[in-house]
Amino acid sequence: MGHFVHPQGICESHSVGNGTKVWAFAHVLPGAIIGQDCNICDHVFIENDVVLGDRVTVKSGVQLWDGLRVGSDVFIGPNATFTNDFFPKSRQRPSCFARTTLEEGCSIGANATILPGISIGRNAMVGAGSVVTRSVPPNAIVHGNPARIRGDSRLGKATRVKAPAKGDNLPTDASNVRRRLAQGHKAP
Repeated sequence: MGHFVHPQGICESHSVGNGTKVWAFAHVLPGAIIGQDCNICDHVFIENDVVLGDRVTVKSGVQLWDGLRVGSDVFIGPNATFTNDFFPKSRQRPSCFARTTLEEGCSIGANATILPGISIGRNAMVGAGSVVTRSVPPNAIVHGNPARIRGDSRLGKATRVKAPAKGDNLPTDASNVRRRLAQGHKAP
């Protein structure tokens, strides 16, 4: 079956899964590893030390830099920005780049900025235009600048819940979130 590369796309990698589509003006460097059934939209750049799982969608205008690991079933919205260097300097390449991880099923909104070394948890959602400065726990909905926890993705909507106190864990299931909402807990 193989993968598809648009005549005006460039895919230098030999590690691209079956059913993946690379569209016009996208450029995938030789060291990148791309899973099966991914959709790499127009004007996407993927550097060498990037790994994408299966069924990942990368919308137009996204650059995926060295050190990024993306789990399966992840959505990356248009013009989302990823960074990989804490102290970037012109003409001074670091010996290694910060590792950023997008866990399985998470969603990154359009124009969101993800700072280096961040982990976005499984099934978490980052709102459009957010600036993510800290790791995001699984199932959290975050948005804003800086991004803060605003809800739980297991409810299927951005219901506002009170952010956990220091040392608290997120509720373990949707019924806990509903109970907290019924008790009047709200985000500040």
